[in-house]
Amino acid sequence: MDICVTLLIGIAVYFIVQFVRFIFADADFSLLWSTLSGSKPEIKLKGLVVWVTGASSGIGEELAYQLAGCGSRLILSARRVDELNRVKRHCLDFSSLQEKDILVLPLDLLERKSHEAKTKTAIQHFGNIDILINNGGRSQRSLCLETSVDVYQALMELNFLGTVSLTKQVLPHMLQRGSGSVVTVSSLVGLAGAPLATGYSASKHALQGFFNSLRTELTDYPKILISTVCPGPVQSQIVKNAFTEDLGKASPTAPEQLHKMATSRCVRLILVGIANGVKEMWIAQQPFLLFYYLWQYAPTLAWYITDVLGRKRVQNFKAGLDADAAYFTKPKTS
Repeated sequence: MDICVTLLIGIAVYFIVQFVRFIFADADFSLLWSTLSGSKPEIKLKGLVVWVTGASSGIGEELAYQLAGCGSRLILSARRVDELNRVKRHCLDFSSLQEKDILVLPLDLLERKSHEAKTKTAIQHFGNIDILINNGGRSQRSLCLETSVDVYQALMELNFLGTVSLTKQVLPHMLQRGSGSVVTVSSLVGLAGAPLATGYSASKHALQGFFNSLRTELTDYPKILISTVCPGPVQSQIVKNAFTEDLGKASPTAPEQLHKMATSRCVRLILVGIANGVKEMWIAQQPFLLFYYLWQYAPTLAWYITDVLGRKRVQNFKAGLDADAAYFTKPKTS
């Protein structure tokens, strides 16, 4: 009897500890375990050639800085050459990298016919590509019934087909070498839908399906990592640059972002995941991390919570208020 009581107490303590850990967690347990006992990015990623798309701002820019700190050689791509050069200068100023270790390679994901030549340029410069981080893309902030089909086409062309096109150029090189990593920044809405982002969510769901299927096709290549990153709200320019209901209409002023996860923390977790071969990373502060688990294990409850918060988000948006306030604060009432 004493042994049984001791065992039950031990089990209870274990679950209490895990519950407390979950309250303060900002990533899935596998990723958090890697941060505690896994390989360090500073060791695993040193000297590797990493191609980062969308490197001119947000998560891509922070990836460049932290990868430079790890000693990775960099290929920085986006459309804005001046911003890429700014990021490069910062990398050189605050790391041990030399000029030859960073290639600024302007890239437009929509110009798919150029991706073959861009890939050849990258390989000619460094001799190889060890890691491709697909981070380029745009978000959306509009109601479905008000949104032009052209916006949906643009989102799929950019976020999905542009990413697939570049991956298909880089992957054969990795297969020939027998090793490499393709890491794609998806989103929380790539796993669960969200109001005001029907097209963006669809493009991220498409990426999830594509790379999950691709991963199973490459089981004969155990040293090829296909990884997807699913961040929740992160401080970045993605809202500011989001599509609206019409292609030519600018996004409204971005809301306050202090309540969102710091970009530096998100990127650190991404690099830990890459260094430890994590195939899918859930990165979010609470309560968003809880949503991940509810959608995975209790979808009926997840739908109820999503409907309640989604309704508030749409109401705030229609009223010209910060739509995200539905997730972080109690909406104002008249």
